[in-house]
Amino acid sequence: MALAILLLAAAPLTIQAQNAQQNIQKNFKVPHAYMFGFAASFNDSLIFFTDVQQVDSVWLTKKKGFLAGKSNYAYQLRNYCEEKMELPKRTCVIVSSVKRKDVEKKYKKMMKKYVGKKAKNYDVRYISSSDFKFHAVDMSTE
Repeated sequence: MALAILLLAAAPLTIQAQNAQQNIQKNFKVPHAYMFGFAASFNDSLIFFTDVQQVDSVWLTKKKGFLAGKSNYAYQLRNYCEEKMELPKRTCVIVSSVKRKDVEKKYKKMMKKYVGKKAKNYDVRYISSSDFKFHAVDMSTE
């Protein structure tokens, strides 16, 4: 009887370990990727861009090569806006690639929308990498 209870108690741990292993197999780790963040709100005209940053040891999805845990990086930027700049409820977007050239191209394209001649009245501000840095998210434990 005690053995049966012990086996039943250990079953969820085995399932959790198998699920964790499957998640690792769905993702793969690369030495680094490049990304920048964009933060805005529907309540004001303030727009924030981070620098293009190199982030080491990121995880990509195996199937499409997308940044795994992208929402975690967006929350890092959102938390920075809330805690350091006292600007709550920002909508944050992360743009990433393993190629710096691709990220810089997307950065310039987004900047044109908010700074270019056709841009509306936005107050665009920059967050330097000395003020805010993305930190790698460990997807092996997710």
